[in-house]
Amino acid sequence: MSRALSGRDLLSIADLSRDEINTVLDLAGRAKRGEDLGAPLHGRNLALIFQRPSNRTRVSFEVAINRLGGHPIALFGDEIRLGERETASDIARILDRYADGVIARLTSQRDLVAIAAAVRGPVISGMTDAEHPCQLLADLMTVRETVGKVAGARVAYIGDGNNVCTSWLYAAVICGLDLRIVAPPGYEPAAAVLDKAGRLRGNGTGFSVGHDPAAALRDVDVVYTDVWTSMGQEAEQQRRREDFGHLQVNEALLALAPPQVRVMHCLPAHRGEEITGSVLDGPRSVVFDQAENRLWAQMALLALVFEGVPERSATTAEVAS
Repeated sequence: MSRALSGRDLLSIADLSRDEINTVLDLAGRAKRGEDLGAPLHGRNLALIFQRPSNRTRVSFEVAINRLGGHPIALFGDEIRLGERETASDIARILDRYADGVIARLTSQRDLVAIAAAVRGPVISGMTDAEHPCQLLADLMTVRETVGKVAGARVAYIGDGNNVCTSWLYAAVICGLDLRIVAPPGYEPAAAVLDKAGRLRGNGTGFSVGHDPAAALRDVDVVYTDVWTSMGQEAEQQRRREDFGHLQVNEALLALAPPQVRVMHCLPAHRGEEITGSVLDGPRSVVFDQAENRLWAQMALLALVFEGVPERSATTAEVAS
């Protein structure tokens, strides 16, 4: 395996180059087809911090770590009360004495950056308010399986310009996808995100942001959606239902796309809001393949990140004693 990712953090999908993303996807595909990735995590303990509720992130990471020979230690928000009982950096400095790396699903990207600054081992984002990079690795794997390629694939993102949308923007310009974002006025990605995506843009790659689904869906390969109301936005739920209602991914909206279009959703889905049950469970949906790919993409990422990383040496305190 390539050692390009050895010891690296993943706080944003923009931390990876196109070649590095393709390396992860290649290895993930081989793992899914049955290749044994060995035990690069043998004897290693990884701390998993869950400040936010988790289903796919927790289970896929725990299974991936176990299959690679490691031991996951899950810590939940009520136990550590990050930022209340202790600061993010203090928690990280303690975990660094025990564990070989940290995977964190947090409310704030700022706390994730603080943890990464305090930890010697690799730190991987399991999601923050800013991004969801591991979701995007699974998404790109699913696009490759579904469309047959990543570069040049046409993806329409229908919905809120949220953390998943941000990671999609960065991934699109890095990997050469044609990404069309369709959002109601006022819900587009933030100006700073669009500016960064523009600076990351490579030759021949592009994205668009608009309000008309008909124009965006005309020749797409994939229609992608996410919840209209993310965690922390519950007070806005009714207003968001009204603002996003015309963008529900239903049979009428899919009629604007080619017949072979595939539908993706990062889950959890609010059936009857951003997507109908008939579409989610229908023949064009690859949503549950996409969810499965969280496991394979994260197995590959962990194997590459920990390949060649030496066993942890004694801590400063142990040396001093």
